[in-house]
Amino acid sequence: MTRSRKSKAAPVGLVLGMFVLLPLILLPIRHYPAQARGERALLRDQAQPPAPSQAASPDLSELSRLQSDLQQAQDKLKDWPNLARYRDANSQVHPPATGETRVLFMGDSITDGWGRKYGKFFPGEPYINRGISGQTTPQMLIRFRPDVIVLKPAVVVILAGTNDIAGNTGPTTLEAIEDNLTSMTELARANGIRVVLASLLPVCDYIRPQTPRRPMEKITALNAWMKDYAAKNRFIYLDYYSAMLDDHKMLKQELTYDGLHPNDAGYEVMMPIAEKAIAAAVRGSGAPVKSRTK
Repeated sequence: MTRSRKSKAAPVGLVLGMFVLLPLILLPIRHYPAQARGERALLRDQAQPPAPSQAASPDLSELSRLQSDLQQAQDKLKDWPNLARYRDANSQVHPPATGETRVLFMGDSITDGWGRKYGKFFPGEPYINRGISGQTTPQMLIRFRPDVIVLKPAVVVILAGTNDIAGNTGPTTLEAIEDNLTSMTELARANGIRVVLASLLPVCDYIRPQTPRRPMEKITALNAWMKDYAAKNRFIYLDYYSAMLDDHKMLKQELTYDGLHPNDAGYEVMMPIAEKAIAAAVRGSGAPVKSRTK
């Protein structure tokens, strides 16, 4: 009897033990899917870029400025000497009339702004303005044929070099500027055009700093070369510089609006000096034209 009860109790104990152990076995299994899902979610979150914060939002005004700068750079690369600026206007210019003394002004912003921004550009005279703001002598040399020679002027007035000194198209030397001016004058002479070489204007720092980019010693050195070169080749040297200089060897403050470009009063000083130089060129005189100081 005792052995029989023991044999019946053994299976019952085994069953009870399984009920005790089964939850412990199934517990990790029940939690595994949730843990795996959590790990997959963590990996997914790490793969996605973080949402941009408010501080990282782009400055729209800065973006617009950069786009504008890029467009200007692309336009300049497509037409570095800006041959397109006067292409249409040149096509409308007729050959000089009989007895007409056509004069063409080749230059940078100081020429470009004459009569367009400040001053009067020789009212009633058959003079043509072919200045382009910011240009340097290599750019002018490239456009010298379409913007000067093709228009058949009797005289060309060349005012160039200040932007070269400022490095507008990269670092350069006085010798390179002189070479470009020489090439322009040789092209003019080969095509029967008389040459007036205009001095660079002085600059001043009274309104805003100008001399750091355009040191006065470089301006005076280039002017000295032009004066000597003109005398040797019987061109006319047009001395704007002396007429616009103050007692401190700077551009007179009353003749400029920014220390670099002339205002109305500045062009009023320049016009009679230019007229005198043009008259000397027409006569074929090679003597330098003296400025009228005040």
